[in-house]
Amino acid sequence: MAAKSVLNESRQIARAVQLIELGARLQVLESETELSYERLLRLYKEVAGKSPSKGQLPFSTDWFLTWQPNIHASLFLNIHQYLSKAREMEDIDAVIKAFRLYCEQMKLAGVEPLLSITRAWRLCKFTDNGMLTLTRCTQCGGHFVSEPFENSRHYVCGLCQPPARAGKGAGAGSLQLH
Repeated sequence: MAAKSVLNESRQIARAVQLIELGARLQVLESETELSYERLLRLYKEVAGKSPSKGQLPFSTDWFLTWQPNIHASLFLNIHQYLSKAREMEDIDAVIKAFRLYCEQMKLAGVEPLLSITRAWRLCKFTDNGMLTLTRCTQCGGHFVSEPFENSRHYVCGLCQPPARAGKGAGAGSLQLH
């Protein structure tokens, strides 16, 4: 067994702190660091000032395919894939950087981000496992999250063809489609 590295442990703690500050669930921290559950729990309480949320992580791909979440998920996943190709970095670091850029873009657009860091991480896992993919819109040319068996010859995104009631609700908070 290899000796413990103080430098590696320091990197693991720094990564966990970044994830906690972004609101990641404890299950994400367990999956993406080598720190023990007890250590992560203490770190979470110290950084967040509260105990972590309990319960299962979202596991359905359906949420990412509904109209408004799909637009947000697509923006995040395009950023993530660009960063992953442009720079060599560990996947969780690409998720963190892409999530920060996604949040920055939402702030500039004056829109509340729909994705949490946990959902963004889950989206990357779904994509890595072939459960979701990006499909090119035949009208605007953008790439949007879709099911892997989507017919790409006829795919039209939710921006080019929004649902009839899109953005009509009082608390719509959607991206403006002017």
